[in-house]
Amino acid sequence: MTRFVLLNVRHFAVGADLTGASNKIEIASELEDKDATNYGSAGWKEVLGGLGSAEIAGEGQWEAGDPGKVDDAAWAQLGGQGPYTTCPEDASVSSLAYLVRGMRGDYALGDAVGEVAPWSSTVKSSWPLVRGQIAHPPGTARTSTGTGTVLDLGGITAGKRLYAALHVLSVAGTGTPTITASIESDDAAGMASPTTRLTFAAATAAGGEILRTDGTAITDTHYRVAWTISGTSPSFMFVVSLGIR
Repeated sequence: MTRFVLLNVRHFAVGADLTGASNKIEIASELEDKDATNYGSAGWKEVLGGLGSAEIAGEGQWEAGDPGKVDDAAWAQLGGQGPYTTCPEDASVSSLAYLVRGMRGDYALGDAVGEVAPWSSTVKSSWPLVRGQIAHPPGTARTSTGTGTVLDLGGITAGKRLYAALHVLSVAGTGTPTITASIESDDAAGMASPTTRLTFAAATAAGGEILRTDGTAITDTHYRVAWTISGTSPSFMFVVSLGIR
């Protein structure tokens, strides 16, 4: 990705696509610097990395009246934990994505007469901010069981984890349409003998979940999302992001 102007930032908050209601998204991650200076520091200050944190700050135009609108979503998420995925440019498969488990800690709305009704909100991290890729795009409806595009993320060394965020944006159909998504890995792009690494809870409504592995090394290098769909005339719109940290 080369230098570009921010025109198509995609932002997914738990089960809502807030792209069309956002005009500013900022992501930040930092570590506390802990002073470790001593008499052996040769006159220079020494620091160690302390606790880490990440934050997503967003602003945009206020909308309400549907679970996918910012006001409904923000009130439902306020004080709760959930997955957040932000893409600097587009959300097609393999697009750069930043994902995190966080808590929506504040939400503000309103302005002077004559202004377009605004909103602003901040999400504070509970897990590390992860730099990854989109494994399933938001604009593709799925009506039957299947698998997604294979991504080459590389192996995972001991102590690092695979992180995956699922955002179920819409559900349609009768007979309790249900989707169960999972993340599979293999040692080659052909996925001849995939291993399931993470499995999300079965979903019957818009919402989201973020999972991670336990820190055990994984030698497989290729990953994809798989899903099982049931119900009568089911249709699901969802986003999945993956990353290693």
